[in-house]
Amino acid sequence: MAAAAARSGFRRLFSVSAFASPPPPAARPAAEPSKNLFVSGLSKRTSSEKLREAFSKFGQVVEAKVITDRISGYSRGFGFVKYATVEEAGEGIKGMDGKFLDGWVIFAEYAKAREAPQPPQQTEPSTPSAGYP
Repeated sequence: MAAAAARSGFRRLFSVSAFASPPPPAARPAAEPSKNLFVSGLSKRTSSEKLREAFSKFGQVVEAKVITDRISGYSRGFGFVKYATVEEAGEGIKGMDGKFLDGWVIFAEYAKAREAPQPPQQTEPSTPSAGYP
């Protein structure tokens, strides 16, 4: 009898219903439509020229930049594309989001505006303790 109760408790402890499922991940707020696109999922070998060439099929690309590692010079896996108009940028997202570039699936979305850097907090100078100059 005690063994059956122990098995029942053990089963309840490890059953799926005993644990609450994790909350779904919070959706990232979508950026407002702009001329600038953020492109992620780039291959380490993708260059700014290849990025420009791929996105120029959907409108006039003003600038295409792959962010690279300072030491190795390889892509860090993301970059930015700037179109002449917001409409062309939307076409670029529709045309390239989820497509392959250099053998990797890339993701394109409107770039979020960069937040202004916060100035460092000024702390009050510490007062010397009693007995020390």
